[in-house]
Amino acid sequence: MTVPPVPLRRQRGAALLTALITVTLVATLAAAALWRQWRATEVEAAERSRLQASLVLAGALDWSRLILAEDGRTGGADHLAEPWAVPLAEAKLTSFLAADKNVASDALEGLPDAFLSGSITDAQSRLNLSNLVDASGRPVLRAVAATRKLFDLLDLPPGQVDTLVQQMRRALLAGGGVTQAQSTTTGTDGTATAGSATASTPSETQASTASTDDAGASEGAPLMPQRVEQLGWLGLPADTVAAIAPYVTLLPASTPVNLNTASAEVIFAAVDQIDMAGARKLVEVRRRKFFSDLAEASQQLSSATDVQLTPGQVGISTSYFEVRGRLRMDRYWVEEASLLHRTGTTVSIIWRQRNAGVQPTGGSG
Repeated sequence: MTVPPVPLRRQRGAALLTALITVTLVATLAAAALWRQWRATEVEAAERSRLQASLVLAGALDWSRLILAEDGRTGGADHLAEPWAVPLAEAKLTSFLAADKNVASDALEGLPDAFLSGSITDAQSRLNLSNLVDASGRPVLRAVAATRKLFDLLDLPPGQVDTLVQQMRRALLAGGGVTQAQSTTTGTDGTATAGSATASTPSETQASTASTDDAGASEGAPLMPQRVEQLGWLGLPADTVAAIAPYVTLLPASTPVNLNTASAEVIFAAVDQIDMAGARKLVEVRRRKFFSDLAEASQQLSSATDVQLTPGQVGISTSYFEVRGRLRMDRYWVEEASLLHRTGTTVSIIWRQRNAGVQPTGGSG
């Protein structure tokens, strides 16, 4: 049987359809290859910018450590008239390179526009919430009273202070900071100290009960926060954390408040029996001349005989500093915050935190 030939018009239609399909496939493959190449280029550029920003911010951090180390050579009081307290306003990065005589002007051509800013702040200019409990988990009554004054000043519920102390103790228990609960009494320095056992209870029963109490307190205990924004781990509401953030800090050790750098609100909370007027008076006086020792600050409070400055509670020098740096390139920015500890001329890094993002179109840098 003979198969009839296919009409010429139908053959041309099939050829045209095949050509269109081929062109579509080629265009799709070409677009996919172009997108992959563009994506690889963008990823490489982003990685290069990230590494460049990391190097610049690391250099800025080393610069801050050098400034603090040089300031530590002189010792004495730390105050807001020292070089470390002067913030760095946003400046073009090439202006720093142009000031270096070892960098030729030709090498600056073609570099991307990058802007650097930063600041060093006294971490002891705020209330240290780590003072609330000692290494054994016992509440430090002076620190608790100072925190209550701050909460009262900010119109925050006073019960949240009790929650904060209780949760910090639980976190310390869970971390192994307390091995045996003890009864507490108030010492002359305002610190809760261990009390003696009652005569009617055998010591073996006391130890067993204490271990049971500690074990129950550590169950489901929160993690001990390292930064203020992590205080929500201890049960504080977000609005409370935002309200106290300008006035509190969390440091690895118990520290006094530096009267030369603290705000009037912090001084009001940290010093027993002082009122807001007295705190503002201290701030106003130190603007003209910083306090070289606590005796000078005490003289300014001579009219208030019931106000006493306790060396362990307030001071005039600082060991902990916060360093913040920000690098902006076009619409992209990288920020880094660090906590530094200075002992003499040795400045060590406690922690570092980095954030990055993109500036919205039309927004200011």
